[in-house]
Amino acid sequence: MKIKTADVGKMPKGMFDDMPKVTVTLEDGTEETLFSYYPDEISFKSSEFVGLTVEEAKQLRHKKDVDFLRS
Repeated sequence: MKIKTADVGKMPKGMFDDMPKVTVTLEDGTEETLFSYYPDEISFKSSEFVGLTVEEAKQLRHKKDVDFLRS
């Protein structure tokens, strides 16, 4: 099942605020929070997730994490 829409959470305002989360809506209307991330290391746009499967979206996060760690 593919992602129909995605919401990328906002940057935290303070040091102890929750990290942003990526929440998606699938083609069947199911809403799912995929992951949170450290915005000082990687970033996302909602459009990156539309049309992907949940697994592909998680692979995208992993790829960005690895790319950051290698830089």
